[in-house]
Amino acid sequence: MTDHETAAVAGRELDGILEDMVLESPDVEHFLAQLTRLAARNLLAPDSEVECSTTLLRPRKTATIASTSIRALDMDEFQYSLGDGPCLTAARTRRIVYVCDIDSDTRWPEYQQAAGSGFRSVLGVPIPIDGEASASLNLYSTSAAAFDEEALEAARTFARLASKSLRLAVRIAHLSDTAHDLRAAMESRTTIGLAAGILMGQNGCTKDAAMTILKQASTDRNLKLRDIAAAVVAAADGQGR
Repeated sequence: MTDHETAAVAGRELDGILEDMVLESPDVEHFLAQLTRLAARNLLAPDSEVECSTTLLRPRKTATIASTSIRALDMDEFQYSLGDGPCLTAARTRRIVYVCDIDSDTRWPEYQQAAGSGFRSVLGVPIPIDGEASASLNLYSTSAAAFDEEALEAARTFARLASKSLRLAVRIAHLSDTAHDLRAAMESRTTIGLAAGILMGQNGCTKDAAMTILKQASTDRNLKLRDIAAAVVAAADGQGR
């Protein structure tokens, strides 16, 4: 088997693992936490300690969702305080950013202060998401020039597969939220309908008149319509016992 064929097999295996993670994760944050740990295991630098974190970049909020160590989290937080850095650049530009040696890289002068953390190499791997949000896997190594061309290619493959799975996780979460909201709306409409029916029976009025009574009570008491309706239903249920 050629190196290309071996890489293809490895890619299919990783794709399957990521799909399983999507199905088994209760939410996107849990998926990203698992993704971070998987990246740390799969994107290793030769003869070097590697730690990993995940940055989620949204229009008004940037945060580290998961990290394999406090040191990796601190590196992320330092970038957020500066408003710039290799991992933020990777997320924003959706391109891999590699800092071969923090001591000598001059692209982010203030970021060089992070050299005291013990990390020497940084690899920012973008994971595009649908919409305005984006994410990046942040790999930190204690050795300079820790990531060779093979490691960079592995990172590109991982990012491509992770992007596909993360988009799926986000869509599933959105559908779940939509379904929850729809169920809540249907339950609310049912409660309001029941309350209107109760008032129609009690007052011998039309449905429109019953709805007017409910809406007026909602305004007078400064409560949501569904809460007023629920109180009417509960009162009627209590009277029937």
